[in-house]
Amino acid sequence: MAERFSERPATACLSVVMPCYNEAATLEAAIKQVLGSPLVGELIVVDDGSSDDSATIAESVQDQRISVVRQPANRGKGAALRRGFELATRPFVIIQDADLEYDPADWPHVVEPLLDGRADVVFGSRFLGTGPHRVLYFWHYVGNRVLTMVSNMVTNLNLSDMETCTKAFRREVIQSIDLREDRFGFEPEVTAKVAAGGWRVYEVGVSYSGRTYAEGKKIGAADGVRAVWCMVRYATPVVRRRRDRQRNGGRGGT
Repeated sequence: MAERFSERPATACLSVVMPCYNEAATLEAAIKQVLGSPLVGELIVVDDGSSDDSATIAESVQDQRISVVRQPANRGKGAALRRGFELATRPFVIIQDADLEYDPADWPHVVEPLLDGRADVVFGSRFLGTGPHRVLYFWHYVGNRVLTMVSNMVTNLNLSDMETCTKAFRREVIQSIDLREDRFGFEPEVTAKVAAGGWRVYEVGVSYSGRTYAEGKKIGAADGVRAVWCMVRYATPVVRRRRDRQRNGGRGGT
């Protein structure tokens, strides 16, 4: 598998979109990890109205592959991602948070189905594979499982980790999807719309080093409630349209 990957013209195929809000403690290290990958053609850091030195830290990095966008106010992860997706120019786009929870060392395996032409979208699952995983909150684990199960019920996908940060797309796919959620509702929304578009979805196991709330974790119970609402809002009508297209033998974007 590794030999087949190394033989392909994969170098610098990725646009990395990194949303950032008050991540001064980890941002420099996260950027260094990303730029250390030979797959990275560009890194787009979208500072979401941080009140700390995050934007200044990102702008101080001397690398021609990095660009920094400052949102005028804090709008949320989804809004930051939309801005980054608009600016992406490489064949594939991948999401990377600025908090060191996910490791770019997993990317060769994540992008392989894209490079092979088998996939349009790849989810990096924290619940598959044998990579190291930090042990943290039981109820977060249960919540992720429940949200993924509900998402699968309404999208007819069989994902193991809908809420994962690591999502990679063919650039044309993610730029064709009309995204609207400003906060963490991005995850169920993009999953629903990928399903509705009939895009080919793969999952690959990734390692995970979760952080505690004391270390800066931001997602909470209210975001879980919003996720369920997003599933009802986005998945039900778009999956109905997907089924109509399948009856007619068609497929496409949202």
